[in-house]
Amino acid sequence: MTIHEQMLQQQVAGLSLAYIEDGELQKTECFGLLEVGKTTSINTETIFNACSISKLLTSILVLKLVEQELVDLDEDINQKLTSWKIPDNNYTRAKKVTLRHLLCHQAGIIDPKGSFPPLLSLTQMPSMGDILHGKTPYCRMPIESTIEPGHEFHYSDAAFCIVQLLIENTTGSMFPKLVTDLIFRPLAMTNSFFSSEVPTANTASGHHKDGTLTAQRHPIYPYDAACGLWTTPSDLAKLLLEVMQALKGKGTLGLSSIHELIRPQGCKEWMGLGVFLDSTGEQLEISSLGWGVGYQCMLVSYPHLEKGFVAMSNTDTGVHQMQGLLGDIYRSFVN
Repeated sequence: MTIHEQMLQQQVAGLSLAYIEDGELQKTECFGLLEVGKTTSINTETIFNACSISKLLTSILVLKLVEQELVDLDEDINQKLTSWKIPDNNYTRAKKVTLRHLLCHQAGIIDPKGSFPPLLSLTQMPSMGDILHGKTPYCRMPIESTIEPGHEFHYSDAAFCIVQLLIENTTGSMFPKLVTDLIFRPLAMTNSFFSSEVPTANTASGHHKDGTLTAQRHPIYPYDAACGLWTTPSDLAKLLLEVMQALKGKGTLGLSSIHELIRPQGCKEWMGLGVFLDSTGEQLEISSLGWGVGYQCMLVSYPHLEKGFVAMSNTDTGVHQMQGLLGDIYRSFVN
């Protein structure tokens, strides 16, 4: 089936694609609508919720701050946290939680069930400290390590909330401003924003698996580092191209420690810093998936081969990306 036919069958409202070949953005494709029932089509500058692809961006920001000697991947995070600290217990006494643990989801933190939903009210933005203390509807239990750090993998939004708090406590700057100054602006990612700044024009509305609109057209999350990024496939392609250039000792951001991003971390050979890994050597594949209320997306790169693609849709199909349209796009790209 064609992409149009697959979108119709799976009730995907809109789709935007960007392809990298030979170290360059070679092609973009756009399909469908910003919103069902309206006529405005998706274009290359249409903004989508990147959801957890935000974690890749956060990891790159951390590497930038490491090189500025503002943070350390292997230092006890409580040394730099000021507005909240991870509770001391038998697990953390045995081994301290570090930024590396947080970025590779091996800090011994298990997100409470039902936690980290979209923002309930634009007029009541919760503080990161209150979220981590378990004082909000977004996370009703205090966050702590319940397993010795470095021993198990547990995918965690809370871990990236701690990363965000650590960055803000250390630098004295808000997370969105730092990303804008250190990444968006240098890479000319002009269509990338965080939840509090999302424009309404040319932003794709979210849709459920039955094709209906989400209650909020643009559900946002008050956890920028974990899932607050709104962007385009073309802008994310710029980020991937920067990683490829950095691996050759080039690039705009001066990321000399970029190899940390794509090497196996801790107890899992398939986990880098904020990205998943597959294969090794020249065939190394890095990937990141985003899945939230009304949106699904996928980023895949072969950094040593200098190729990859980004796919973003404004529909939550209700199945894992690899079982739906995005998985079909992935398989057509790698075969």
